[in-house]
Amino acid sequence: MAASSSAARAPCRFLSPLATTSSRTLLSPTPPTAATSRRRLLLSSTTSTICAAAMAASSKAGSNSFKVVDSHLHVWASPLQAAGEYPFFPGQEATLRGDVDFLLECMDEAGVAGALIVQPINHMFDHSLVTSVLKKYPSKFIGCCLANPADDGSGIKQLEHLIVQEKYCAVRFNPNLWPSSQKMTNEVGRSLFAKAGELGAPVGIMVMKVKEAFIY
Repeated sequence: MAASSSAARAPCRFLSPLATTSSRTLLSPTPPTAATSRRRLLLSSTTSTICAAAMAASSKAGSNSFKVVDSHLHVWASPLQAAGEYPFFPGQEATLRGDVDFLLECMDEAGVAGALIVQPINHMFDHSLVTSVLKKYPSKFIGCCLANPADDGSGIKQLEHLIVQEKYCAVRFNPNLWPSSQKMTNEVGRSLFAKAGELGAPVGIMVMKVKEAFIY
């Protein structure tokens, strides 16, 4: 128990987006121009500064002071689970392995200490599988639920239940799940946003394949 508490207090280290951009730029096969050469030099210098600062902080705090946390991933049922207690949503059956045992194996191999699990589309608005994982591994995972834009407003009560009772920490809004004739700013959408704000839950908006018409 003491080990878990200590791990929870340890700060997290993330790869700087700027460092990633710099790496891509420096490895680019495109012949450099005067402008790109200057940009590469500046980015290289900035990246070196970031890395040096991170190494200094790590050295000062001790090699075990940091833990790696995955800020976004999914987990879904195994074939056996899907055939029983945790069925897939029709049409969203998984073709790859994504059960929690496999996830834990991958995390262990990669040295990842914890993660934010986002409710996957494979189970749509049935959060029972993810909830079971969060309850089984409370010191390793936290959850982000999926907003349900049902016309009857039932998703608002579900959101409150998931945040308050099941201890999810955030909510994802996927505009593609709204009815085709509706925008995310409709009455249900605004009520979901308001409930999230009332509960202090951060909102993440999925932007893949999103058309402007869904939002505005």
